[in-house]
Amino acid sequence: MSTSEHTSPTRSAEGPEASRNPFVAILRFVREVIAELRKVVVPTGRELGVYTVTVLGFVLFMILLVFGLDVAFGWLADLAFTVGGPGA
Repeated sequence: MSTSEHTSPTRSAEGPEASRNPFVAILRFVREVIAELRKVVVPTGRELGVYTVTVLGFVLFMILLVFGLDVAFGWLADLAFTVGGPGA
């Protein structure tokens, strides 16, 4: 047998002294949000420009890819389902 204490899975990570007051929980949540927001790194103007161009380039590529596939599959469907072949 183990000599370690058994902790209940319903207990919070802070231990038995954790408060059940909802205002304390809200205050703690707000403090943690502020702490996480302090870790955010804002990109420089140059980085923002590079990211913008990269995203727009990728979006343009995807538009052209989907358009090309649409035209190709439309042509294949025309070829397969038109009676008498193309130009009939």
